[in-house]
Amino acid sequence: MNQFPKSVNRFASKMNHDLHIALYQPEIPGNTGAILRLAACFSATVDIIHPIGFELSDRTLKRAGMDYLEIAAIREHADFDAFERWRKGEGRRLVLLTTRAATPYTGFEFRHGDVLMFGRESSGVPDEVRANADHQLRIPIRPEARSLNLGMSAAITLSEAVRQLTMR
Repeated sequence: MNQFPKSVNRFASKMNHDLHIALYQPEIPGNTGAILRLAACFSATVDIIHPIGFELSDRTLKRAGMDYLEIAAIREHADFDAFERWRKGEGRRLVLLTTRAATPYTGFEFRHGDVLMFGRESSGVPDEVRANADHQLRIPIRPEARSLNLGMSAAITLSEAVRQLTMR
């Protein structure tokens, strides 16, 4: 597991929401880079849960993340169990975004400190991970469409969470 320097996190300023995006075993470096850029812009932390399908390095993430990697807040977890120990120790809710959920994200009340989890691009999350979610949400799309791009899903959901938390 690659360790980004701790100094990376000192650049992430708060927007007073303390939201996290958790990526469960991401497979495509371009999507991860785009989500790191998104999170940097919205002052969210990205939690990356290993194993992942690529080398986590500036080189693999640079194209999509551009120079935003310098201000991104990144936390790596060796596996889902390590992530869960951290999350539960922090008292954070796990909000899973999945095509299998019944509740639309627009009908959900986000809270400060929520962790928005997104699964693998190819298969989402396994049932054991789904069982640990405090809430499961979906992004409504046309019935004949299979799913959205991971980065788009993260952008839609994070922007709604930030909107709710900053409008209160």
